[in-house]
Amino acid sequence: MKTFKIEVPSLMDNLRIVESFIDNAKEKHHIDDDIYGNIMIAVTESVNNAIKHGNHEDKSKNVYLSLTVNEKNISFLIEDEGKGFDFKHLDDPTAPENLEKTGGRGIFLMKHLSDEVHFHKNGAAVELVFYM
Repeated sequence: MKTFKIEVPSLMDNLRIVESFIDNAKEKHHIDDDIYGNIMIAVTESVNNAIKHGNHEDKSKNVYLSLTVNEKNISFLIEDEGKGFDFKHLDDPTAPENLEKTGGRGIFLMKHLSDEVHFHKNGAAVELVFYM
């Protein structure tokens, strides 16, 4: 099992660093194209949420991203410096009353694109697992 880590200040421009981190992981660990797209969308959405909602775009706060690879799966742990959130009671973005809302789809996407999603530290950390 190998683990790789980066940390980025909470600026939206730093999503490019995260994308490069994922691209490097794809090359280094021979991630199949069929899960690469899911990883890119789910992880960048999670980092986006950490920057925007967890750290409130405070550039003095960081988002921590780690990648762990073994022979069966690849997992990403995304952690912010916020207080967390109530991940057990989320609005359903597919409900008719929520279809017009501009937000609220990030976790829905993560759950549908990842094989497993686990919340830690009261929601301030999310682990996304993809089977290889």
